Amino acid sequence: MYGIAFTVKMSKKSNYQMDGYFDYVVPPLEGFWWQNGVKGIDYAHKEKFEWISVIRLPDFVTEKDFEWAVAEASEKKKKDFSKVEFLTYDEGLCVQCMHIGSYDDEPATVSLMHEFMEEQGYVLDITDQRFHHEIYLSDARRVAPERRKTVIRHPVRKA
Repeated sequence: MYGIAFTVKMSKKSNYQMDGYFDYVVPPLEGFWWQNGVKGIDYAHKEKFEWISVIRLPDFVTEKDFEWAVAEASEKKKKDFSKVEFLTYDEGLCVQCMHIGSYDDEPATVSLMHEFMEEQGYVLDITDQRFHHEIYLSDARRVAPERRKTVIRHPVRKA
């Protein structure tokens, strides 16, 4: 995914020009998580998590531009990027919080988020179309678990 994201970013130095291009910083890795047959999230059974990873691209990137980037990255890096997909996702109304610490400690942060959302008159709206969403601001390979920063986002709707 980073190969594609950086190919899009550096397209400004190629013969391929994207309408509306502006220079930007490649955003961090994100993950959408769910469990089939579970309403909400059951942290006691992490082994049942399904997930996809994403890297956000600027809105000027079209599916045609993305397909160009896949072909370009595949050729230049001699790697198979064919499994990377163009995904459009409208997240809708959410509650989010910065979690600092180990991924295993996220349930405590999520509990506080849910308390806040209920106090504000909202209910959790995790469905098979709306997911638990994490944005990884720290590189797990380089940052100690207790110092990791992760934005946790949950979809909500009015109660």
